[in-house]
Amino acid sequence: MSELTQQRAGASVPEQPIAVHRRVPTTRASEAVEAFLVRHRDRYVWLHVAMMALFVAVIVVPVFLPDPPETATPWTHFTVLANVLLWGVWFPLVFLSTVLTGRTWCGVLCPMGAATEWTNKVGLGWPIPRWMRWEGTPAVSFIVVTAWGQTLSVRDFADSAAILFGATMAAALVVGFLWGRKKRAWCRHLCPIGRVLGLYARLGPVDIVPQARVPGRDIYSLKGACPTMIYLPQKAETRHCIQCMRCVNPGAKGSLRLVFRRFGREIERIREHRAHFAEGWMLFLDTGVALGGFLWLISPVYQRMRQAAAEWALARDWAWWFESGPRWLMSVHPEQAEVFWWLDFFMIVGFMLGWMLLVAVALGSLTALAAWISGRLGGDGNMRQRFTELSYQYAPVAMGSLIIGLGSALFEPLRFTPLGSAGVHGAKAVLFLCCVAWSVYLGERLLARQGVPAGRRWLALLPGMAGSTLVGAAWWPAMLSG
Repeated sequence: MSELTQQRAGASVPEQPIAVHRRVPTTRASEAVEAFLVRHRDRYVWLHVAMMALFVAVIVVPVFLPDPPETATPWTHFTVLANVLLWGVWFPLVFLSTVLTGRTWCGVLCPMGAATEWTNKVGLGWPIPRWMRWEGTPAVSFIVVTAWGQTLSVRDFADSAAILFGATMAAALVVGFLWGRKKRAWCRHLCPIGRVLGLYARLGPVDIVPQARVPGRDIYSLKGACPTMIYLPQKAETRHCIQCMRCVNPGAKGSLRLVFRRFGREIERIREHRAHFAEGWMLFLDTGVALGGFLWLISPVYQRMRQAAAEWALARDWAWWFESGPRWLMSVHPEQAEVFWWLDFFMIVGFMLGWMLLVAVALGSLTALAAWISGRLGGDGNMRQRFTELSYQYAPVAMGSLIIGLGSALFEPLRFTPLGSAGVHGAKAVLFLCCVAWSVYLGERLLARQGVPAGRRWLALLPGMAGSTLVGAAWWPAMLSG
C-alpha cells in the first residue's frame, strides 16, 4: 500500500504481523541521555516558553528600535545582536545540530512547533487535507519561503525579518488550530525547514527505535502518541521523528529506545530505511535554490540579465515593472536606499528558480548515469530504486551549501581573530571539502550495498564525484566572499 493510499485511509492501520521483540543495542551513554530526557520531558514546556520569549525579542524588538549606525556592534546595539543571533547562530546551527542530535530542535526548542501544538489542543481538529499530505508540499514550502526571504532582503532589515518569521509563525498557529488532533501537521507537512532537517537527521548518530518492531516499512498513522504521525511499531527512519520522547518508556517492553549509531549509517543503508524518490529530488532542488539565492547578489550574469529585462520592458512600455510592490512582498526601504521594483522581484525569483532547475537537472542526470552504470556492473534493484538510493549521497554537499550560502554569518567571528578574512574563506572551504569527501564516501557505501564489485565501484562513483565538484565550483564565489 502506498503512503498516499495510507494517508487517504486516515487513521486506519492495516493488520500487521505479530511484533518481533529484539534487544535494542543501547549503551551506557545512550541510556544516560535517554533517562535524562525522559525524566525532564514534562519540563519541555518551560523551554518552549523561553524560546518563544527569545523569538519575540529577536524578531519584534528591533522593529521598534532606531536603525543602528555603521559603527554599531552586537555589544552596542540590540538590532545588530538580534541579526547575529538569527543568521549567525540560529540558522546555521539548527542545520548543523541535526548531524549531532537529529531533530531535537523541532521537538524540544522550536517556538513554532510549540505554538502549533498549543493551538492544536484547542483547535477544530479537521482532517488533514490531501494537498497538505502531498510529498512535494515541504519542498514547495522551503522554496517559497527561501525566495520570499531574498525578495524581502530579510537578512538586512529588521522589519523584513519580522514579516517573514511573523507570517511563518502565524501560519503555524493557524495550521495547528485547524487541522489534526493532538498532532503537529505543521511540523510534518508544512514547516519550510522541517523536511530539510529530517533529511539531514538521517546523517546523524541519534535514533529512536522500537524494541518490539512489526515487520514492514514506516507508514502514516493518525493513531498513537506520535505528534508527527509515525506508526511507531514500524518506525524505521528518522526524518519525521522530532525526538519529543513521548514514545520512550525504558521500563516497558513495547516502548521505543534512544540509541547511538555511526554517523551516516542510515544513509549508507538507506534501502532498509525507506529511500524516497521525492526526498532525493528535494536534495537537488534545495541545493539549487540556495545557490541561486546567493549568486544573484554577486553575479555579473544576473546584472546583465536584469539590464536586458529592463530594456525589454521599456521597449513595451511596461511602466509597472519599474514600480515598487508591497512591503510584505519585497524590500521597500527608501531610507536605506534600497527599493525593489517588480522587475527586481521577478528577476530574483526567476534567477533562483533557474539555478534550482539547472542544478536539479545536472545532479539528476549524473545520478541517473551512476544508477545506470551500477546496474551494468551488477548492482541490484531496478533503475528507479538505484537512482533514489544514490541521490542520498549528496546530503552532506546539500547541507554544506545551505550553511555556506544562507548561514555564512556563522563564520564572521573568525574575521576578528588573527586569521582575518583568510580564516573566513578557509573555514568555508574546509567545511565544504569535508562535505564533498563525506558525499563521495556515502556514494561508495551505497554502491557497495547495491552489490557493485569493489574493483569496479570507482566507475559508478565518478558521476557522483563530478556532481559534488560542480556544486563546489558553483559555490566557490561564496567561499571567497566577505
